[in-house]
Amino acid sequence: MDIKIDHVALYCLDLEAMKDFFVRHFGCQSNEIYHNPKTGLKTYILSFSGGDSRLEIMSHPKVCETNHDLYRGGYVHLSVSVGNKENVMTKTRELTDDGYECISGPRMTGDGYFESCIIGPEGILIEITA
Repeated sequence: MDIKIDHVALYCLDLEAMKDFFVRHFGCQSNEIYHNPKTGLKTYILSFSGGDSRLEIMSHPKVCETNHDLYRGGYVHLSVSVGNKENVMTKTRELTDDGYECISGPRMTGDGYFESCIIGPEGILIEITA
């Protein structure tokens, strides 16, 4: 039995801005929007260039503001591998130049990863790793 995570889903307040962020900064490909008029749910599936990783971003009329405490329970961050240290540094610089806050790195972690962490749209943490 081959078991893997198919995708991760993320509710957001501004669906189009979130889609644009991942398409622009991480080269994601997006499907056409899915809209269920009965429930108000809208979704996009974003595919990363490696082909196996997908992120579903969703909006719904009942979605509320999130708790942006860094040490909250539940979802913590989304880790995106960009291949190597140089790419981590380049992507971090690109995002900070675009106004996103880098809260750590780029650095080598104690467990052997080269990474940085930025605060993306709607306060989501995005770890950029080699």
